[in-house]
Amino acid sequence: MQNQENNYGFIDSQNLNLGIQSLGWKLDYRKFRIYLKEKYKISVAYLFIGYIPANQDLYSSLQAAGYVLIFKPTLPDRNGEIKGNIDADLVLQAMLDYNKFDKAVIVSSDGDFYSLVKYLYKQNKLKFVMSPYVKTCSVLLKKTAREKIIFMTNLRQKLEYKEKHR
Repeated sequence: MQNQENNYGFIDSQNLNLGIQSLGWKLDYRKFRIYLKEKYKISVAYLFIGYIPANQDLYSSLQAAGYVLIFKPTLPDRNGEIKGNIDADLVLQAMLDYNKFDKAVIVSSDGDFYSLVKYLYKQNKLKFVMSPYVKTCSVLLKKTAREKIIFMTNLRQKLEYKEKHR
């Protein structure tokens, strides 16, 4: 009997959200969590997200859908836009959990994850880099992940959020 894969997902929530929005649709995070579990055997899905107290209902629904939320304090930038840079937190968590998972799925288009992806690839611990959108995906990630990069462009039918009509 073959052992069940035990893969972990490390999700850059802002990059995922903006990437999917640029494609003209909204992601159903509940469906996405099920998809990750069934298709890629993701037992733990970390969602790295900036913490804003007013978004507590969102956080609760994401946790109920099966995500482990890793919060980053947010600060306004020079233009007053809220920023919560999660890059270092995602890399740190991946390395803290390195011996707990078989393979990692990194969900982002951000080239800042180049070193992590390169290391995981060389160690045969990278399942995939899942980029929301090919046009906004860093060339560094495309080159480093090589054949282990997939794009979410064709997942709209499976993963789009649809308003429930009463």
